[in-house]
Amino acid sequence: MDSYELEIFEQTSSYYELRLSAGGGPPKTRGLDKAAVDHLIAMVERDYSQHAVAQKVFGSPQLSELGAKLAAFLDGDERWLTPVLGQPPGITLRITAAERLRHLPWELLTADGSYLTVSSHAPLLPLRAIGTSTALKTPIAPGNRPLRVLFMATSPEGVEPVLNYEAEEAAILSATSRTGTDLVVEESGTLEGLRFLSRDYGAGYFDVLHLSGHAAISASGQPTFLMEDEFGRLAYATADQIAQAMVGHRPRLVFVSGCLTGNAPDAGTFPSMSESLVRAGAPTVLGWALPVGDVSATEFAAQLYQTLADGGPLDRAVVEARQHLYAHKRGNWHLLRVYADRSPLAPMVTPLHTNRRARIDIRPADQEFLDPQTQLSRVASRAAFVGRRRVIQRCLRTLKKPHGSDGAAQALVLHGMGGLGKSSLASRLLERMPTHQRVVWYGRVDLTKFRELTTKVKLPTLAQEIEAAELLDNSQAPLAARLRHLLHVDGPLGQTPCLFVFDDFEDGNLDERDGGHVLSAEMAEILPALLKAIRGTGSPSRVIITSRYRFPAPAGTTVVVESLETLTGIEQAKKIANLPNLRPDSSINPDIRRRAIEAAAGNPRLLDWLDLIIADTSLDIESLITAIESEADRFRRETILAKNLLSSQAPELQKMLAKVNVIELPVPAETVKAVHDHPDATGHIERAAQLGLVEEGTDPETREPRYYVSNVLRPLIRPLLTDDEYTAACAAAARSLHKLWVTDPATPTSAS
Repeated sequence: MDSYELEIFEQTSSYYELRLSAGGGPPKTRGLDKAAVDHLIAMVERDYSQHAVAQKVFGSPQLSELGAKLAAFLDGDERWLTPVLGQPPGITLRITAAERLRHLPWELLTADGSYLTVSSHAPLLPLRAIGTSTALKTPIAPGNRPLRVLFMATSPEGVEPVLNYEAEEAAILSATSRTGTDLVVEESGTLEGLRFLSRDYGAGYFDVLHLSGHAAISASGQPTFLMEDEFGRLAYATADQIAQAMVGHRPRLVFVSGCLTGNAPDAGTFPSMSESLVRAGAPTVLGWALPVGDVSATEFAAQLYQTLADGGPLDRAVVEARQHLYAHKRGNWHLLRVYADRSPLAPMVTPLHTNRRARIDIRPADQEFLDPQTQLSRVASRAAFVGRRRVIQRCLRTLKKPHGSDGAAQALVLHGMGGLGKSSLASRLLERMPTHQRVVWYGRVDLTKFRELTTKVKLPTLAQEIEAAELLDNSQAPLAARLRHLLHVDGPLGQTPCLFVFDDFEDGNLDERDGGHVLSAEMAEILPALLKAIRGTGSPSRVIITSRYRFPAPAGTTVVVESLETLTGIEQAKKIANLPNLRPDSSINPDIRRRAIEAAAGNPRLLDWLDLIIADTSLDIESLITAIESEADRFRRETILAKNLLSSQAPELQKMLAKVNVIELPVPAETVKAVHDHPDATGHIERAAQLGLVEEGTDPETREPRYYVSNVLRPLIRPLLTDDEYTAACAAAARSLHKLWVTDPATPTSAS
């Protein structure tokens, strides 16, 4: 697109000057009365306020009238803006003006009743230019490779509404699937995480930084982005702090996709967050002037990155994304603003079929979790995964901590009842650690199966592959010694960090003993040798295990257990939104949908299964749902909560489950003991958690365990209590929780 320069500056206290230039020729200049400028600004502030825009629908004539007034202001009596309009392929209008003028909604510019910024043949892109230089910088040659995006969503505890950042990530991946996008996700939502990840990849690696979340204006008038601290609590970040986290590693585009990130507070008296980021060194920044809907922000991002990934220039990408919103009648189409220095809005990457264009050679992690018989993925795809944010953050901290540091471990065990998504979570962790090679085993693993790891790892040289295979095949040396040589800094895997995943570990790798579970004979040789080799060599490789049951950690090793809970209400809502038959706009009978969702009790796998069932017209859906409601365990794909498992436990433990079941939210151990006043209450809790009869999660604030009996168990355990016992359990729970959360909240314990 052609580029024009528009300057509006104060010549004297009562006089402005406006200059329009293009192509290096002499600028056109005319004077403006300050009173007229002040009147324009006041009028725009009145008609384009946050409240007024919120009341207007798509196609509002008030916005069109406002756009016409802005165009008349620029055109003047001389009509010297008109000749540059309507000429394909369109123009980029770089606006240099004082804060109050730069703040005006130039995206609404209208001619002959049509918005110029969404014109199909000659669109106009308003760009708020930052800095005093007038010479464009030298264009950077596009990378002959796929687009590289650093995606960072922030979702601090207690901040609402909770954004559907998973849908935004999925939409970007889907929109760029043809050309491929190297989308790296920073999961912590912290400034420190952003700083470290930027440094880990090095200067110039990322083309784009995409920040997704909420923003606000502080009491002092300074724009801030709502980020997280180490534990997911709210932490405010200024533009300078974000820029400092990226210093030396700034990408060519920063998209601060949050409400008010493109808004200049106090009618433009203070710079917006987007402008501040440009002043801090970011070449080009996109932000939203006013609150923007989740769907609109996601659609804009998807279209923007699709064009960029196709090799399109940045100006064209912004225009096409705005046109997409307008064509789909999104009322937020005019809220996106562009701030930039003098960097050209050129393509970032080459088109797909450019000669010798690099490819992304890491396949999606869900393809590592294939069913041995059907060869279909057994886990949620990257686009379908939702929730588990705090769990993922804790798991990644565990997996990334260096040896010798507090909390470091050689292995992470994802523990919980069937269907909660342990394998999907493991797949998600692999996606979030693209620097590590993936070695995934499913079910029973013996020594022969374990030696397959050399075929699963891609080593830099053929010599290293041969050496690795010879080490594992050498039965003359103990396995522990072979693995130490394999992972040693000078060994075949010394410079190739891996994530070794043992999925569905309970299937063939554990034996029952004394009412619990221990490693099988062959796994008792494999797992300790692998963990000790990782620890002994200081290797960055780690082990991930998914298991329904707990087992003792091998002696001399450190294993961290992360227990999964059922989906929270917000997570379940996101999950259901992706299911064609259970989502709110489905054509399925609303009562059937409601009952099916309640029967699933927050279990992701059961939700998936029920979504398929209720769409099958050959089934008696009414009877099936009734059966599921009355005996949910029979309709699980895997009957992990079978009656014989429950009935084999001590009567006191069964009573504990029934009493805790009166509380329909996760609670701390203190409350469990309050409703289950028994001398061996601690042992009962540990035993129930070990067997998956009670879910054991982690409180996001106290970091202490919390427990929850799923609704799926209700038909089995409710009859274990008399009415009087049920009432007593409710009273004991109420007293305990009132003490913990109301009268004595010295140590906060949250069920959120």
